[in-house]
Amino acid sequence: VRRAETDADLEGWARVKRTVQPNESAWTPQQFRERATPDRVVLIAELDGEVVGAGLGGKSDVQGRGFVAPRVHPDARRRGVGTALLRELGDFVVGLGFDKAAAHVDDEGGKAFADRFGFEEIDREVEQVIKLPAELPKAPVPEEIEIVTAAERPELMREAYPLALEGYADLAIEGNATIELEEWLHDASLPEGSFFALEAGRIVGFSGLMEHDNPGVAEDGLTVVTRDWRRRGLALALKRLELEWAAANGITEVITWTQRDNASMRALNERLGYEYRTVALKVLGPVPVR
Repeated sequence: VRRAETDADLEGWARVKRTVQPNESAWTPQQFRERATPDRVVLIAELDGEVVGAGLGGKSDVQGRGFVAPRVHPDARRRGVGTALLRELGDFVVGLGFDKAAAHVDDEGGKAFADRFGFEEIDREVEQVIKLPAELPKAPVPEEIEIVTAAERPELMREAYPLALEGYADLAIEGNATIELEEWLHDASLPEGSFFALEAGRIVGFSGLMEHDNPGVAEDGLTVVTRDWRRRGLALALKRLELEWAAANGITEVITWTQRDNASMRALNERLGYEYRTVALKVLGPVPVR
């Protein structure tokens, strides 16, 4: 087990993740470097010179803990690779000052592995998917609202950061979530398909669209509306604009993840035509791992 440093290392890391989680994105070497921070570590595990394990760990978006994500190619499991990765990731998280770490589990084997090291379920996240083009519900933009894209007004991403923090604070999760500014700026990696709602120049809503590794696929970023504009159809209008742009620009599938208990966002997605695909357990356990 060692740190991933070269392009070949990072490409090997991505190959493992794509094999284990084919519906999720795996960053390119350039994206890894753009998002590198001192509080995040990228590890690979090798057997006989071949990359068979991919590890990611660091500071969690939820305050007071870290996160660990050890992944092992199916052909290399039950050979100690996952344990070796988890221990290294756990030690890194301890070095950041945390004594617990969260992880995601999406199959029975992963659940058994997490149980063995004392990780317990604290939440569930659900993936919703929509196939495009689709018949979307009517969602007119309120007359008081001006719509602009992140491509037209890129400076609004920084200005919208306080609103993003408000949205993260309202997530239906265990613990208090936040996000660093530099990480937030990636929430509109498809800027032409990411929309701001302005009322007299004030940002009152945002819905972001992000790139995905799989051809023809995009991922919803954060959708957030100021409290005084909630339940007035603005979030639905923003997400419809996002989906209309996606369909018009060659995207045939949009995915989004939300929390089990976030009933309002899941219902909004259902109204737009999203269907459920994957449920992932969120687990929390002690570090260091022994």
